[in-house]
Amino acid sequence: MKIIYIALFFSVLLIGGCRIQDNRVHTVRVPAMGSVQDVGKIKSALSSLTGVSINRCVFDHTNRVVTVYYDSMAVAQKNIEISIAEAGYDANSIKAVK
Repeated sequence: MKIIYIALFFSVLLIGGCRIQDNRVHTVRVPAMGSVQDVGKIKSALSSLTGVSINRCVFDHTNRVVTVYYDSMAVAQKNIEISIAEAGYDANSIKAVK
């Protein structure tokens, strides 16, 4: 009986320790984002990424900053920056592709 309790205890520890989601916030400086049209292009680029909560993202074209809410188990910070760069905008240290 003691072995069953020990096995049950460790099972609970293992199951409780598994991560399914890891929600994070990443701020991206986008110097060329100066208009609502730019926001639309960047929003479109980010919406194609799995793990980005596009409805929670904040696009501040006045300060030229995008605050991205994302699941780090599904997408990395660099993927977010590269997606913005591929849309034609510098994103932090990543230069625009187009």
